[in-house]
Amino acid sequence: MSTAQELISRNGKLFSLPDLYFRLKSILDDPEFSLNDVTKLLGHDPGMTARLLRLVNSPFFGFAAKIETVSRAVAMLGSQQVHDLVLASSVTQTFAGMSSEVMDMGVFWRNSVYCAAAARLLASNCNVIDSDRLFVAGLLCDIGHLVMYQQLPGAAQESIERARQEDRPLFRLEREILGFDYAHLGGLLARQWELPRTLRESIEYHVEPMRSEECALETSIVHIAHVMTTTFRAGGAQDAEDLHVDPHAWRITDLSPEQSLAISGEVEQQVSQVADLILPQRRRARA
Repeated sequence: MSTAQELISRNGKLFSLPDLYFRLKSILDDPEFSLNDVTKLLGHDPGMTARLLRLVNSPFFGFAAKIETVSRAVAMLGSQQVHDLVLASSVTQTFAGMSSEVMDMGVFWRNSVYCAAAARLLASNCNVIDSDRLFVAGLLCDIGHLVMYQQLPGAAQESIERARQEDRPLFRLEREILGFDYAHLGGLLARQWELPRTLRESIEYHVEPMRSEECALETSIVHIAHVMTTTFRAGGAQDAEDLHVDPHAWRITDLSPEQSLAISGEVEQQVSQVADLILPQRRRARA
């Protein structure tokens, strides 16, 4: 059985993001970059431009006037949010053609958007200034499973079935069967893509938020959002006491189960607003 690092290293090209993302990242890493540089780059990719304009004109952002040009969209969103939206779109496109042999990909992505919207709203409740950043953190926290579904479908299916039968956390069954879990695998992928530390830690440590070293608040928010997803959406439960959140996450965020339940309706509304704009077209599923 391969180690997690071997799995990522051996399939590096298979799980590579589009060149557009890395060119954008290179521009933003330059202390002297301008928004005009960003606009020019995106203007050379009609597909990304179209997706960005659809998103920025959606109720999710709530801008009063319609935004018709990529330059205006970049100016309204700012460099950080443009980075996050391009990253989110790049990841969903990278995995767009995956088989649904182990997991229905439409359901997977809708749940990912639910987690993203929940993380964004929870961050706002925690008075996180840059709460929109938590959207992409929530969206990507499950990416390690995409690698498993494609490269280790049998072990991934066994883990899912045993976790359901034994009523145990999925990541613990994965560790027993594979020697690593999806969160660790996702963290390695995030490092390969050179994602910001906030994203790397929230992806790798959201199953055990106390392990986060520098991004404890963000990781704890994603942990709660992920538990909400598996409880309210995937599991169908709608009671606060059903949220099996790590006590450490409640302490770090100063949130409560009741607050999480209270935003669940708004989360579903945001999923409806944004899911079809960001998800791979062939893999859409109904809420």
